Amino acid sequence: MIALRKHNGNQDARKLWSLGLVPRILVFIGFSLIGSSVVAQENVIESISANQQGSNVIVKVLLKNPLVKPPIGFSINSPARIALDFSATTNGTGKSGQEINLGDVRNVNVVQAGERSRLVFNLSRPLNYATVIEDRAVIVTIDGSGGVATAVNSSGLPVVQPVASTNSTPLALRDIDFRRGVNGEGRIVIDLPSSQVGVDVRQQGQTIVVDFLKTTLPAVLRRRLDVTDFGTPVSTITTSPQGENVHMVIEPKGLWEHSAYQSDTQLVIEVKPIKEELNKLTQGTQGYRGDKLSLNFQSVEVRALLQVIADFTGLNIITSDTVSGNLTLRLKDVPWDQALDIVMQAKGLDMRKNGTVLWIAPKDELLTKEKLELEQKAQIAELEPLKTEIFQLNYQKAEAFKLVFGLDGGDTKNRMLSKRGSATIDPRTNKLIVTDLASKLEEVRKLIQVTDIATKQVLIEARIVEADDTFGKTLGAKLGFTDLRGIRGGDVGYQVSGNERVAFTGNYLGVGEQTGQTKVGEASYVPNAQFVSLPASNITGALGSPGAIAVSLFSAAANRFLNLELSALEADGKGKIISSPRVVTADQQAALIEAGEEIPYLKQTSSGANSVEFKKANLSMNVTPQITPDGNVILLVDVNKDSRGTITPYGFAINTKHVKTNVQVENGGTVVLGGIYLQSENDAETRIPFLGNLPFVGNLFKTSSRGKVRSELLIFITPKIMTDRLSIH
Repeated sequence: MIALRKHNGNQDARKLWSLGLVPRILVFIGFSLIGSSVVAQENVIESISANQQGSNVIVKVLLKNPLVKPPIGFSINSPARIALDFSATTNGTGKSGQEINLGDVRNVNVVQAGERSRLVFNLSRPLNYATVIEDRAVIVTIDGSGGVATAVNSSGLPVVQPVASTNSTPLALRDIDFRRGVNGEGRIVIDLPSSQVGVDVRQQGQTIVVDFLKTTLPAVLRRRLDVTDFGTPVSTITTSPQGENVHMVIEPKGLWEHSAYQSDTQLVIEVKPIKEELNKLTQGTQGYRGDKLSLNFQSVEVRALLQVIADFTGLNIITSDTVSGNLTLRLKDVPWDQALDIVMQAKGLDMRKNGTVLWIAPKDELLTKEKLELEQKAQIAELEPLKTEIFQLNYQKAEAFKLVFGLDGGDTKNRMLSKRGSATIDPRTNKLIVTDLASKLEEVRKLIQVTDIATKQVLIEARIVEADDTFGKTLGAKLGFTDLRGIRGGDVGYQVSGNERVAFTGNYLGVGEQTGQTKVGEASYVPNAQFVSLPASNITGALGSPGAIAVSLFSAAANRFLNLELSALEADGKGKIISSPRVVTADQQAALIEAGEEIPYLKQTSSGANSVEFKKANLSMNVTPQITPDGNVILLVDVNKDSRGTITPYGFAINTKHVKTNVQVENGGTVVLGGIYLQSENDAETRIPFLGNLPFVGNLFKTSSRGKVRSELLIFITPKIMTDRLSIH
């Protein structure tokens, strides 16, 4: 019993086939298509020539008839290619490819599909291009400097394009739009400022990441679009600037697949939903997406069963002569690719696919054949003629490839050359001379393209801000007595009883000096008795000494004085020191910058002699940057701010401020590495017991001071990835 059923099949087509009408219809349709193709294809590519002008490569495409409009082109970053589509044009060169080997342009492939011909330029690295139409020729200028390409004519003179921008600033995206397709697909349409903008579209996990190289993003487009309500696989679209580029993240949901294509200045990213109907009768169907079919066989030959699947799918299946045996199975509503898997697993078969052709054979037979093919390739490699190619290195040192080529006693097991291959390094010209098979030379070329690139540089600028705020005040008093009666012939002091007298004596430098009544000569003073000597003290950071005011009470004869001197000082100071070291270094290369002094000091040796040694008191910054793939910078930074301190019996002390950390910063952003905040307050009072505690009057018998000191240290650091437009000023 054999049954075959294809869902949504066309029964009328089977009837036409049985009546013999299908071949006639197909022949008629084929002649109709050929006739329409001949009518539509009005132009022919006759020749392709190329020459080098400076760093640019000029390609001239000569056609049979003049073009009405320029070809539609787009570029791909990985692999680096430029594609130009000529509509209603055929390939009349007689070949599908042509070697160029000028600058970074290796060759060009000419592919014809229907009424359209496509020129694909294979490059060594992503480059910009410009086109111009001149009579029957299309002149393509591929800029070798990596900048924006300028179109030139057949004479090599620049051609000013009407749409070219005269602004030297980076071009900005014009618009970002979202649309829903008729089949539920989400379309993100980006209006580019120029067709030469480099675009990198890639899938990262469950998101689609798009980078627009060397472009800016207007403020109106810096947003996050929530498009969940459109009913497509796309849920959100986030666009933001990232250094010199614009970064877009598309977040789909569910099962989906994406494609991207560019037409002139319009880039379209399409996210299609994948509809997968789970098999309700058979488990484990996830991953099979073929059209479902039902099979019911009783002891049927495996070869006949494979023929049934081939008829159902339209694939070309080649079955090995060793495939034999019968099989009984019943499958209902099963994807055809799963049914094919079940048949092959049941009979120990395997397949190899080449386009739409499937070759099915026993596993052992396939493995044996592949082993023989590998052995044949190895034997051919032993006889294949060797080629020699010279590679010029621009940034890498030629000696860095010694390990790769197994030179100078290196590990020959891991070298990338074949057994017959050899390599020579010329350090004078920094070139590699490699002799090996053509396939190995291609591997060496790809390795050099990936590794021989310019290392990005980073400008690191630090700002060390030290701020001090001080405040203090102090108040003191001196109280003394002067008796001049002894100098003027009288009795000094006061009589207690009989001849016993009490006199006040004290220092020669007394409070009476402020009023001048006790001064006898330039260096002699009348003895002055100080009852209280608690003057105001100096305050740290003050520029002067405390001020004083003196008052004297004296008798009618002016020979006895009671002196009072009040002293006070209040100081308020603010200071700020800004240090700004900056240095430029390559990616992942340490850099050190310092400025300051070296302080000498004596050190006694073990023999007892003295030797002079120096210790640094510098402002220094030691930093190692690492540029991340997303344009940020990781910094391993060590900042030191030392200064000369106070003098000690052993020499000068060194005040140290030190920060060492590892931090990630966005390009051009600023981060605070660390901060130290110090605040000290002190209140002091010195007084005479009992008298200093008296209300009001007690202020004459004490001195008081109050101080407040605040100190703050902040360290800022800003990394900037160097470009042609960025330099140190």
